Amino acid sequence: MTGVEQVKIVQPRLRADAVRNRERIIAAARETMVEFGAEVPFDEIARRAGVGNATLYRHFTDRRELIHHVTLSVMSRLADRAERALAEESDAFEALRRFVHDAVEEQIGALCPLLSDGVDPAHPDLLAARERLDAAIAAAMGAARDSGQLRPDVAVGDLMVALTQLTRPLPGSGCIDFDKFVHRHLQLFLDGLRAPGRSELPGSAVTLEDLRHRCS
Repeated sequence: MTGVEQVKIVQPRLRADAVRNRERIIAAARETMVEFGAEVPFDEIARRAGVGNATLYRHFTDRRELIHHVTLSVMSRLADRAERALAEESDAFEALRRFVHDAVEEQIGALCPLLSDGVDPAHPDLLAARERLDAAIAAAMGAARDSGQLRPDVAVGDLMVALTQLTRPLPGSGCIDFDKFVHRHLQLFLDGLRAPGRSELPGSAVTLEDLRHRCS
Protein backbone atom coordinates (compact mmCIF):
# COMPACT_ATOMS: atom_id res chain seq x y z
CA MET A 1 0.00 0.00 0.00
CA THR A 2 1.43 3.38 -0.97
CA GLY A 3 0.97 6.75 0.69
CA VAL A 4 -0.68 7.05 4.06
CA GLU A 5 -1.96 3.70 5.26
CA GLN A 6 -5.69 3.79 5.90
CA VAL A 7 -6.86 2.25 9.14
CA LYS A 8 -10.29 0.65 9.09
CA ILE A 9 -12.14 1.12 12.35
CA VAL A 10 -14.15 -1.95 13.25
CA GLN A 11 -17.05 -1.43 15.62
CA PRO A 12 -17.18 -4.11 18.34
CA ARG A 13 -20.02 -6.59 17.85
CA LEU A 14 -22.59 -6.60 20.62
CA ARG A 15 -23.07 -9.77 22.63
CA ALA A 16 -26.39 -11.57 22.18
CA ASP A 17 -27.70 -10.40 25.57
CA ALA A 18 -26.72 -6.82 24.76
CA VAL A 19 -28.56 -7.04 21.43
CA ARG A 20 -31.67 -8.30 23.23
CA ASN A 21 -31.45 -5.47 25.78
CA ARG A 22 -31.10 -2.92 22.99
CA GLU A 23 -34.13 -4.32 21.16
CA ARG A 24 -36.19 -4.33 24.37
CA ILE A 25 -35.27 -0.70 25.06
CA ILE A 26 -36.27 0.40 21.55
CA ALA A 27 -39.57 -1.50 21.77
CA ALA A 28 -40.29 -0.05 25.22
CA ALA A 29 -39.46 3.46 24.01
CA ARG A 30 -41.85 3.07 21.08
CA GLU A 31 -44.66 1.92 23.38
CA THR A 32 -44.15 4.52 26.11
CA MET A 33 -43.78 7.40 23.65
CA VAL A 34 -47.18 6.52 22.23
CA GLU A 35 -48.66 6.44 25.73
CA PHE A 36 -46.90 9.38 27.38
CA GLY A 37 -45.29 11.46 24.62
CA ALA A 38 -41.74 11.89 23.35
CA GLU A 39 -40.58 13.31 26.68
CA VAL A 40 -41.41 10.16 28.65
CA PRO A 41 -38.80 9.76 31.44
CA PHE A 42 -35.96 7.37 30.74
CA ASP A 43 -36.76 5.73 34.08
CA GLU A 44 -40.13 4.60 32.70
CA ILE A 45 -38.57 3.33 29.46
CA ALA A 46 -35.97 1.34 31.41
CA ARG A 47 -38.64 -0.06 33.73
CA ARG A 48 -40.84 -1.11 30.80
CA ALA A 49 -37.84 -2.71 29.06
CA GLY A 50 -36.87 -4.60 32.20
CA VAL A 51 -33.37 -3.13 32.35
CA GLY A 52 -31.55 -0.74 34.65
CA ASN A 53 -31.01 2.93 33.84
CA ALA A 54 -27.28 2.28 33.42
CA THR A 55 -28.02 -0.26 30.70
CA LEU A 56 -30.26 2.19 28.87
CA TYR A 57 -27.63 4.95 28.94
CA ARG A 58 -24.94 2.50 27.89
CA HIS A 59 -26.87 1.95 24.64
CA PHE A 60 -28.32 5.44 24.13
CA THR A 61 -26.52 8.48 25.49
CA ASP A 62 -29.43 10.90 25.04
CA ARG A 63 -33.06 11.16 23.95
CA ARG A 64 -32.24 12.25 20.41
CA GLU A 65 -30.17 9.11 19.80
CA LEU A 66 -32.96 6.92 21.18
CA ILE A 67 -35.60 8.62 19.02
CA HIS A 68 -33.34 8.14 15.99
CA HIS A 69 -33.23 4.39 16.60
CA VAL A 70 -36.95 4.14 17.35
CA THR A 71 -37.59 5.78 13.98
CA LEU A 72 -35.24 3.36 12.23
CA SER A 73 -36.93 0.43 13.97
CA VAL A 74 -40.43 1.49 12.94
CA MET A 75 -39.39 2.04 9.32
CA SER A 76 -37.58 -1.29 9.19
CA ARG A 77 -40.51 -3.18 10.70
CA LEU A 78 -42.94 -1.57 8.22
CA ALA A 79 -40.69 -2.52 5.30
CA ASP A 80 -40.43 -6.07 6.67
CA ARG A 81 -44.21 -6.31 6.81
CA ALA A 82 -44.68 -5.02 3.25
CA GLU A 83 -41.99 -7.32 1.82
CA ARG A 84 -43.25 -10.35 3.71
CA ALA A 85 -46.87 -9.79 2.68
CA LEU A 86 -45.93 -9.47 -0.99
CA ALA A 87 -43.74 -12.59 -0.83
CA GLU A 88 -46.24 -14.78 1.00
CA GLU A 89 -49.61 -13.83 -0.51
CA SER A 90 -50.55 -15.19 -3.93
CA ASP A 91 -53.14 -12.45 -4.45
CA ALA A 92 -51.58 -9.01 -4.94
CA PHE A 93 -54.43 -7.02 -3.43
CA GLU A 94 -54.57 -9.40 -0.47
CA ALA A 95 -50.86 -8.67 0.09
CA LEU A 96 -51.61 -4.95 0.14
CA ARG A 97 -54.57 -5.47 2.47
CA ARG A 98 -52.43 -7.58 4.82
CA PHE A 99 -49.70 -4.95 4.94
CA VAL A 100 -52.14 -2.13 5.68
CA HIS A 101 -53.74 -3.99 8.59
CA ASP A 102 -50.35 -5.19 9.90
CA ALA A 103 -49.04 -1.61 9.84
CA VAL A 104 -51.60 -0.63 12.49
CA GLU A 105 -49.44 -2.37 15.08
CA GLU A 106 -46.63 0.13 14.46
CA GLN A 107 -48.97 2.98 15.49
CA ILE A 108 -47.38 5.37 13.02
CA GLY A 109 -50.21 7.88 13.37
CA ALA A 110 -49.27 8.39 17.00
CA LEU A 111 -45.52 8.13 16.54
CA CYS A 112 -44.91 10.37 13.52
CA PRO A 113 -45.71 13.68 15.29
CA LEU A 114 -43.67 12.61 18.32
CA LEU A 115 -40.58 11.57 16.39
CA SER A 116 -40.49 14.16 13.61
CA ASP A 117 -38.74 16.85 15.66
CA GLY A 118 -36.14 14.49 17.12
CA VAL A 119 -34.45 13.13 14.02
CA ASP A 120 -32.11 14.34 11.30
CA PRO A 121 -33.98 13.59 8.06
CA ALA A 122 -30.71 13.74 6.11
CA HIS A 123 -28.96 11.10 8.22
CA PRO A 124 -27.63 8.32 5.93
CA ASP A 125 -29.23 5.56 8.00
CA LEU A 126 -32.64 7.25 7.82
CA LEU A 127 -32.30 7.89 4.09
CA ALA A 128 -31.49 4.22 3.51
CA ALA A 129 -34.38 3.06 5.71
CA ARG A 130 -36.76 5.44 3.96
CA GLU A 131 -35.63 4.25 0.52
CA ARG A 132 -36.21 0.62 1.49
CA LEU A 133 -39.66 1.39 2.95
CA ASP A 134 -40.70 3.45 -0.06
CA ALA A 135 -39.63 0.66 -2.42
CA ALA A 136 -41.42 -2.03 -0.40
CA ILE A 137 -44.74 -0.18 -0.32
CA ALA A 138 -44.43 0.86 -3.98
CA ALA A 139 -43.83 -2.79 -4.92
CA ALA A 140 -46.93 -3.93 -3.04
CA MET A 141 -49.07 -1.24 -4.65
CA GLY A 142 -47.49 -1.84 -8.05
CA ALA A 143 -48.32 -5.55 -7.93
CA ALA A 144 -51.93 -4.79 -6.96
CA ARG A 145 -52.16 -2.23 -9.75
CA ASP A 146 -50.63 -4.57 -12.35
CA SER A 147 -53.15 -7.25 -11.37
CA GLY A 148 -55.96 -4.84 -12.24
CA GLN A 149 -57.28 -4.75 -8.66
CA LEU A 150 -55.94 -1.35 -7.55
CA ARG A 151 -57.36 1.78 -9.11
CA PRO A 152 -54.66 3.58 -11.15
CA ASP A 153 -55.24 7.09 -9.77
CA VAL A 154 -53.69 6.50 -6.32
CA ALA A 155 -50.05 6.46 -5.23
CA VAL A 156 -47.98 5.56 -2.17
CA GLY A 157 -48.57 8.97 -0.60
CA ASP A 158 -52.34 8.42 -0.66
CA LEU A 159 -51.89 5.18 1.25
CA MET A 160 -49.56 6.70 3.83
CA VAL A 161 -51.91 9.63 4.47
CA ALA A 162 -54.71 7.20 5.25
CA LEU A 163 -52.51 4.98 7.42
CA THR A 164 -51.20 7.94 9.39
CA GLN A 165 -54.57 9.57 9.90
CA LEU A 166 -56.52 6.41 10.71
CA THR A 167 -53.96 5.22 13.26
CA ARG A 168 -53.87 8.56 15.08
CA PRO A 169 -55.51 8.06 18.51
CA LEU A 170 -58.65 9.99 19.29
CA PRO A 171 -58.23 12.86 21.78
CA GLY A 172 -58.43 11.76 25.39
CA SER A 173 -57.92 8.31 26.81
CA GLY A 174 -61.51 7.09 27.05
CA CYS A 175 -61.58 5.14 23.78
CA ILE A 176 -61.09 1.49 24.67
CA ASP A 177 -59.95 -1.09 22.09
CA PHE A 178 -59.29 1.66 19.55
CA ASP A 179 -57.55 -0.77 17.18
CA LYS A 180 -60.77 -2.58 16.32
CA PHE A 181 -62.22 0.67 14.97
CA VAL A 182 -59.02 1.37 13.05
CA HIS A 183 -59.17 -2.01 11.28
CA ARG A 184 -62.84 -1.45 10.42
CA HIS A 185 -62.18 1.92 8.82
CA LEU A 186 -59.00 0.76 7.10
CA GLN A 187 -61.08 -1.93 5.42
CA LEU A 188 -63.51 0.71 4.20
CA PHE A 189 -60.55 2.65 2.83
CA LEU A 190 -59.15 -0.45 1.11
CA ASP A 191 -62.51 -1.12 -0.52
CA GLY A 192 -62.28 2.39 -1.96
CA LEU A 193 -58.89 1.55 -3.50
CA ARG A 194 -60.24 -1.33 -5.56
CA ALA A 195 -60.56 -0.97 -9.30
CA PRO A 196 -62.63 0.16 -10.98
CA GLY A 197 -63.06 3.37 -9.02
CA ARG A 198 -66.62 4.39 -8.20
CA SER A 199 -65.85 8.10 -8.65
CA GLU A 200 -63.23 10.47 -9.98
CA LEU A 201 -60.79 11.61 -7.31
CA PRO A 202 -60.12 15.36 -7.03
CA GLY A 203 -56.55 16.48 -7.64
CA SER A 204 -53.75 14.08 -8.55
CA ALA A 205 -52.24 10.98 -6.95
CA VAL A 206 -50.11 11.87 -3.92
CA THR A 207 -46.50 10.73 -3.98
CA LEU A 208 -44.20 10.51 -0.97
CA GLU A 209 -42.21 13.42 -2.36
CA ASP A 210 -45.42 15.49 -2.37
CA LEU A 211 -45.93 14.69 1.30
CA ARG A 212 -42.37 15.55 2.28
CA HIS A 213 -42.39 18.78 0.33
CA ARG A 214 -45.73 19.94 1.74
CA CYS A 215 -44.96 18.90 5.31
CA SER A 216 -41.47 20.40 5.47
